[in-house]
Amino acid sequence: MLSRTADSLFWVGRYTERAGNLARGMQVALRMAGLGSSLGVEEGLVDEWHSLLVAAGAEPGFMENHTEVTAESVIRWLALDPKNPSSIANCIESARGNGRAVRTALTVDMWEALNDTWREMRLLAPTATDADRLPAFLDWVRARTLLFNGAAADTMLRDDSWRFVHLGVMLERADNTARLLDAKHLALDGTEAEGAVAYAQWQALLRSVSALRSYQWVYHTRLQPKLVADLLILRPELPRSLLACHARVAQVLDRIADSTGGRRGECHRLAAEAHARLRDTNIDRILQGGLHAFLTTMIDRNLDLGREIADFYLNT
Repeated sequence: MLSRTADSLFWVGRYTERAGNLARGMQVALRMAGLGSSLGVEEGLVDEWHSLLVAAGAEPGFMENHTEVTAESVIRWLALDPKNPSSIANCIESARGNGRAVRTALTVDMWEALNDTWREMRLLAPTATDADRLPAFLDWVRARTLLFNGAAADTMLRDDSWRFVHLGVMLERADNTARLLDAKHLALDGTEAEGAVAYAQWQALLRSVSALRSYQWVYHTRLQPKLVADLLILRPELPRSLLACHARVAQVLDRIADSTGGRRGECHRLAAEAHARLRDTNIDRILQGGLHAFLTTMIDRNLDLGREIADFYLNT
């Protein structure tokens, strides 16, 4: 496979997953805003939108273009702003552009999911962030991401084309889970981890990764910050946990290496190291060393891993 083909497939996976993750995060922020009056935290709602910017990795660009954080400005920046390369609109545009470049490597269902999403996005954009239309728009983005992932899972041959798409999805998902957790680390292991506000944040965090029911299924108890962190970091059953994502990243990289003559590089070592670190620890050890420190390290390693994958497979 040509490196430019692998690069486009990898970024199709990353951009579609990123669009869905942004929609999930915005839905949580909206839910917290709706709960603000009953919880008496109206003044803290700006912090909720700021946390979303941090979780999305979009804070630096936002602050370069805005003087203050407001719900309206964050929503616009994350959903539609052309200056934000990671806005939902730009992610959909980039996913479709990369898919078009490797049209013959995608199945008909995958291409139709990408192309139809792109066309519908152009129609929805003018009013997507209106207060009465935003919830439906975010539901639509999540549904389109699920449609693409389902099309890939159900129709694509399990060859290197599939592996690079899946690699992009899993690496993006791992990064998103780590950033979401880090943005809420004070509600999980800090002085703010108590009371009704913290409880609402735990619920919101689980909802953002569609894991609230999974939590009840696994632990059979009321929400506890330690168990929320355990679920999202170390439970292999949860598709969006850090352990599950990094297990898939390591596995897919090994399969790619096996199919290309067995050649391995630094990206394979980093992937195996990240997986082993998660597999061989427990939540008590993580919390003892500090959740923020642990997650910051994982985010940095995700960035290093992405760069090494690009250097070894995509930029040659």
